[in-house]
Amino acid sequence: MREQIKKIIQEFITDFQVKHNVRSHWREPIVKFANADNPTFLQLKQLIDKDHKLPNELLKNAETVISFFIPFKEEIVSSNSNGLIASRKWAEAYIITNKLIIGLTKHLTEMLGDYDCFEIPPTHNFDKIKLKSYWSHKHAAYIAGLGKFGVHKMLITEKGCCGRLGSLITSAKIQPSERILDEYCLYFLNESCSMCIDHCVFNALSGESFDRHKCYQICLGNGKLYSKLGLSDICGKCACGVPCSIKNPCI
Repeated sequence: MREQIKKIIQEFITDFQVKHNVRSHWREPIVKFANADNPTFLQLKQLIDKDHKLPNELLKNAETVISFFIPFKEEIVSSNSNGLIASRKWAEAYIITNKLIIGLTKHLTEMLGDYDCFEIPPTHNFDKIKLKSYWSHKHAAYIAGLGKFGVHKMLITEKGCCGRLGSLITSAKIQPSERILDEYCLYFLNESCSMCIDHCVFNALSGESFDRHKCYQICLGNGKLYSKLGLSDICGKCACGVPCSIKNPCI
């Protein structure tokens, strides 16, 4: 079933591009799977917030969390590598990819018709005061073996950190993927890189801390700038033009 789901996801993305006349924003997705009862999910209530949900709190008969990463093409990443303001291409890619993920999880639910599923929105599933989510796509992806966290708090996959993550909880029992043990962040590996920290010109990020409220204010500013395009409270400067943007730099 794992290969079948990967094929469904890839085919949906291809069809979506044709149907919506989308320029090729994306590289081939990565898809991984986690047991819904993986004990690491329980740890997220301490690590993130006590209100973070377990898979079986969202779907009573949950067996598997399907996690996927849709990586941006290099031209999208390059467009946002310089300057203080997020690029228009980056904003457009964010908006259309969120639309893609909403459609994709609905499609997966339909294709898994013999099983129960719970669809989670790709963004804005968080408390706007605490700025903490009831479901972290990044942490679900980590548990599923999609990648490792970088010092910039982004998940670094084998295809980098620039892209969008999505999750689907299902009652289908699917063999889990192996968790990644090696570091994917050069800072955590040997402190040989801190470019993401340097790229955060608003000083929301350091090697020891992350000011999520300052970061969010920057994102809201970009969102106002591109409000006519759609909901786009984005920045991404720490993720673009760095060694982990489009690949795992530790190999």
